[in-house]
Amino acid sequence: MIQFDQVALAFSGHTLFEGASFTLQKGERCGLVGRNGSGKSTLFRLIDGEMEPDRGAISIPKNYRIGHLQQHIRFTEPTLLQEAALGLPPHAKEHLYKAERILFGLGFTEEDLELSPSQFSGGFQLRLNLAKVLISEPNCLLLDEPTNYLDILSIRWLMTFLSKWQGEFILISHDRDFMDKVTTHTMGIHREKLRKIKGSSIDFFQQILFEEEVHEKTRIKVEKKRAHLQSYVERFGAKASKATQAQSKKKMMAREPVLEKLNQLSELSFAFQEAPFPGKKMLDMKNLRFSFIQEPLIHEVSIEVEKGERIAIIGKNGRGKSTLLRLLGGDLDPQQGTVHFSDNTKIGYFGQTNVDRMNSRHSIEEEISLANPSLNFTEVKGIAGIMMFSGALSEKKISVLSGGEKSRVLLGKIIAKPCNLLLLDEPTHHLDIESIEALIDALEEFSGSIIIVTHSELILRRLALDKIILCEEAKQTVFLGGYDDFLEEIGWEEENKNSSAKKQSSNSRKERADWITKRAAILKPIEKQIQDYETNIVSLEEEQKAEQCLLEKSKTSPELLKSMGLRKKQIEEFETKLYELYDLLEKKKKDFEGVQS
Repeated sequence: MIQFDQVALAFSGHTLFEGASFTLQKGERCGLVGRNGSGKSTLFRLIDGEMEPDRGAISIPKNYRIGHLQQHIRFTEPTLLQEAALGLPPHAKEHLYKAERILFGLGFTEEDLELSPSQFSGGFQLRLNLAKVLISEPNCLLLDEPTNYLDILSIRWLMTFLSKWQGEFILISHDRDFMDKVTTHTMGIHREKLRKIKGSSIDFFQQILFEEEVHEKTRIKVEKKRAHLQSYVERFGAKASKATQAQSKKKMMAREPVLEKLNQLSELSFAFQEAPFPGKKMLDMKNLRFSFIQEPLIHEVSIEVEKGERIAIIGKNGRGKSTLLRLLGGDLDPQQGTVHFSDNTKIGYFGQTNVDRMNSRHSIEEEISLANPSLNFTEVKGIAGIMMFSGALSEKKISVLSGGEKSRVLLGKIIAKPCNLLLLDEPTHHLDIESIEALIDALEEFSGSIIIVTHSELILRRLALDKIILCEEAKQTVFLGGYDDFLEEIGWEEENKNSSAKKQSSNSRKERADWITKRAAILKPIEKQIQDYETNIVSLEEEQKAEQCLLEKSKTSPELLKSMGLRKKQIEEFETKLYELYDLLEKKKKDFEGVQS
């Protein structure tokens, strides 16, 4: 159990939290939310004893063990397994199988066990840090962005692991979907206050929104009442006949609470500028092949991208996801095959290399101006403001920005120039939950095409994907459909191996994959037509309803009657076509029944 009692902490005169009180009870799994820079990681350092509060008390029971995932890296043992085994508790020092189980779950292989930790990339070294914390079996885990540098499979494994965790933990994560699936409570730092509720992060933010709406309504009501009392005192305070009443009103006014207007918090809220695209095909990629060493990383990949399509590139780390996007973005040249863009294709490219290439000596304004020199100063300042760099903040140098701030600058550079094809490589990596939600909203509203590399299952579901490029060892394959379709019909090979219900030979997997691709190629276009007709019918019915209201007001209008008559006929035609498509879809589905079990 961990208890905070009226804890306060400030840095250089800036208050992080004031009067923070909470109790983490036995078995509670708590998500910790708050804007970047609000003090989430600092809260962990207070719990871990690395810092002392300015005021208040922090109580932790004796012999209560805390496991804190830290980002700094320091290894002492010659092999991966030996380093991981340092995390084993004293009573289990010989139980190396426990270390191996967690290492394998986080994406390490049996061959990796005897390699030196220094031979691994920074991302895998952070995984090793996470493994050591999980292996140590503490009473409470403090997990600061544990999904950073994890691929989808490792995130899914960690989700299962934490769901079964018997102790307590506090989790900081920008992946709201992951957080809400493994936690029982949510705690947040908001306006320098700390609060904890039972429920998800959605429940937490809804409560905050409700409380702030109530505060503002109450404030307006109180101000009106105070203004009325003040007016009475000013009008009648000098009159002898009203003096007693005026004094009474003055005392009433003094008793009324003074509620301050809440400061407007800066929020990321934007839309991508869309360049027109009159054609249909934006991109044609044929037989693409690339390797950094002799063994190819990208293998004969071919795909067409049409206007409005949403495509995700998914797979384990090291399988070529970012490399494929860099080939499309022009960072790398293919060693074989072609990438052909339509003349009207305008690209907005968010890549980690683009973040690193920003000139550290430039200001935010200068970087945004580089993306589109035709913008005037006011327009540049406007974009900076949308990206939460309003006023003098837009003059900050790139060199002093955090990872999240640099990501926002790069997004600002993309929206500074109209585009119709977005290439996005982990765009949410350094953003907080509020900024990620704003980005997803902007992507959902974007009518151009999107090709995205992401480990977020929330984004994969929200974007309503048309295609998925699955990057596996020694091959990349194209799946027609959304992420849930992929999980249901194919699934992750490594997870399937662990499920007896999904075990099958490599030949049968290929046959099933071919069958699914063929089925999707036939059914998806019909489903898309059905969706379009349904959308059009709803829109026409809304127009019809609006004109019906106008007709009722005007009593008679030949123009309205004619318009409504034509629209009714159009609705009927669309409904007839829709029923035909329903029948066709059912017929095509039956054609596939029994073909594949």
